[in-house]
Amino acid sequence: MERRRSRVYWRQRRFPLRSHPSGTKKIESNRDSGGGGPLNGIRVVELGSFIAAPTAGRLLADFGAEVIKVEKPGQGDQVRGWGARRGSTSMLWRTLGRNKKSVTIDLHRPEGRRLVKELVSHSHILLENFKPGTLEKWGLGPAVLAELNPRLITVRISGFGQWGPYSGRAGFGAVAEAMGGIRYLTGNPDRPPTRVGISLGDSLAGLHAVIGALVALVAQLRVNQGGFERDAGETVDVALYEAVFSVMESLVPDYSAYGIVRERTGSILDSVAPSNIYRCADRKWVVIAGNSDSIYRRLMTVLGRKDLADDPELQTNAGRVRHRDRIDKAIGTETQKRTLAAVIETLVAQGIPAGPIYSSADIVADPHFRARGMVEVHPVEVEPGRKEDVLFPSVVPKLTNSPGEVRWVGPALGAHTDEILTSVLGIEPTELAELHQSGVI
Repeated sequence: MERRRSRVYWRQRRFPLRSHPSGTKKIESNRDSGGGGPLNGIRVVELGSFIAAPTAGRLLADFGAEVIKVEKPGQGDQVRGWGARRGSTSMLWRTLGRNKKSVTIDLHRPEGRRLVKELVSHSHILLENFKPGTLEKWGLGPAVLAELNPRLITVRISGFGQWGPYSGRAGFGAVAEAMGGIRYLTGNPDRPPTRVGISLGDSLAGLHAVIGALVALVAQLRVNQGGFERDAGETVDVALYEAVFSVMESLVPDYSAYGIVRERTGSILDSVAPSNIYRCADRKWVVIAGNSDSIYRRLMTVLGRKDLADDPELQTNAGRVRHRDRIDKAIGTETQKRTLAAVIETLVAQGIPAGPIYSSADIVADPHFRARGMVEVHPVEVEPGRKEDVLFPSVVPKLTNSPGEVRWVGPALGAHTDEILTSVLGIEPTELAELHQSGVI
């Protein structure tokens, strides 16, 4: 072990980590390292795990960024095992890890943290979602990294943000959804609060993280174009509960202005009508949104309820909200006389927003999803030695001139370790072998 440490020491002497003069740091971008999308040439180091930071990394990778996902040797991101039905790797990992390069480095060891510092010094963006203070404890906080790379954009995702009375708390998406306000409104009024069936808080945080990173990149571009001699680094602080709170519309303003505490309303929105789910003759459900004045009148006319279409009390949304139960009962009575397909065909022909409630089986069978390329086929090793074609969601949003793409699904643990350490950091084969043997990578 002493000999190995000595070699790492001498490597630091040969390839020292340098502080770059203010405004002079340029990251050498390998424009073939990512995909061919608009972010080609942008290098991202992802230190996050679970859902939030990996979601951000996935989105950046979809549009061509080279995302280097740093994982613990021998274990990797725990999401690799979440929901695995066959073998040891889940389809959740295959989705969140797509287009990324997996590198195994032990962050608990000084040699591993040294490698991460070197990677960061050659990168544009760092993504992390550790508990606040963790990076600082490892000597990888923004202040330290800024010395190595003054233009680094550090995106930090945590439960409650990097400061404030709750910042030290552990925070998962479920807690963020609860405290951000969405759990209180989700479910039926006579039942306890519930959740949606996905990690919504984490995904919202990932989206806000990408927005923050791209805003910082635009700011750097403007600084560079303007010829300003200053660093354009940035720290993006994303709190999961704030990401949820930011989509809660007028929840707080309604409380502040009118004293209204919104409650659970099941499948409706308490401020608009009609907009609900209705049962059809074949026991399937249809969503109908007839809540604009003109659409409401067309809806009731096509359902044969001209009396409700012409009722003066129901010509505005405020009146329809007051008479919501009467309207919903009338619509439900009519939809139960027809099949789901017949209801949708009739309403769509009249320009009335309506659609079925889809399961995963319905989604993959739908011609519109297929026509827009939203379901892609990728070969996946579903269990050791056995590959199958698996359907995956495609890239959103769709850009006409610079589209994203799924180049590969989530890779095997450490699949790109040697590639990245040799091509980006210039590590020689003998030292690479030593790092493997010592368990640093």
